[in-house]
Amino acid sequence: MPLPMPRGPLSDALFSDLTTGTTISPATLALADQVAATPVPLADDDLQVALYVCYELHYQGFPEVDDRFEWDPTLLGLRAVLERAFEAGLHTAADPWVASFVDPTDSVDRQLAAMVAADDGPSMSEHMAKRADETQWAEFLTLRSVYHLKEADPHTWVIPRLDGRAKAAVVEIQADEYGGGSALRMHSALFARVMRAFGLDATHGAHVDAVPAEQLATLNAMSFFGLHRRHRAATVGHLAALEMTSTVPSRRYASGLRRLGKGEDATLFYDEHVEADAVHEQLASVDMCGSLVADDESLRADLLFGAAVALELEARAGALALQEWTAGRSALRTRAAVHV
Repeated sequence: MPLPMPRGPLSDALFSDLTTGTTISPATLALADQVAATPVPLADDDLQVALYVCYELHYQGFPEVDDRFEWDPTLLGLRAVLERAFEAGLHTAADPWVASFVDPTDSVDRQLAAMVAADDGPSMSEHMAKRADETQWAEFLTLRSVYHLKEADPHTWVIPRLDGRAKAAVVEIQADEYGGGSALRMHSALFARVMRAFGLDATHGAHVDAVPAEQLATLNAMSFFGLHRRHRAATVGHLAALEMTSTVPSRRYASGLRRLGKGEDATLFYDEHVEADAVHEQLASVDMCGSLVADDESLRADLLFGAAVALELEARAGALALQEWTAGRSALRTRAAVHV
């Protein structure tokens, strides 16, 4: 997919540099400093789309951007400026969770379970199961597509940074995410089937322009953790939180799709998660997280930080969509390019 549309002066200048130059200009770097001063980094469209593009160069890239930009020192410098603001925003959002649950005398799996149980915000899955119509379902899938069409990729970066039982547990979970070696069973491919059942474009990155900053932040957090070895424990904690909060919501999502008369093409993605993640929950919390902290207690706080980020950012993005729907508005930034 081509570069997304700019959302402000920084992304406008950055995308111009990426497509017309061989490095990032000093003027663009100065704009990065200005945007990084935003008091709301998790909700700043300009910052989030610029960060998304910086990270996407490590995934599938963009046809109009030279692949050599992936490791361009000036681009990495710009990304680091944005990441400092982003990381500060993540800590502001997640640190209250971590402060409540860090206890070196308790097992990390019990701490994760308590953290998940404390998440009592509005339930997106209940709304999708009982009340969402076809339009809201199409918007929900569009919002989630920025991650689910590359599902598992951000967390996979952590594998070479681990050892022993924790590494083996991540590999086992990720093997299921990638369909056990079957391209048709990869979870990203199954999600594409759900999208096509609603007449949506299932091309990787097709809907970035329609997704608000808060939803982009959920993906950017995964990429940020995955690309930094110092946050290997946060990556593991983030993955664990997703696995531990998947089974019940996935059952509800499947129920909502059946309520609308959708068949297996639409429900298989969620049915698969009901089955797989029931197994993954124990594997993630005990074998993956428990063994990582048992080997190195100093990683506990960062692991719980990653889990808290997953829970808090998903809750914020979901609450924003529900708020817009309740007010009779679209949850998307634009309806352009949503349907095939």
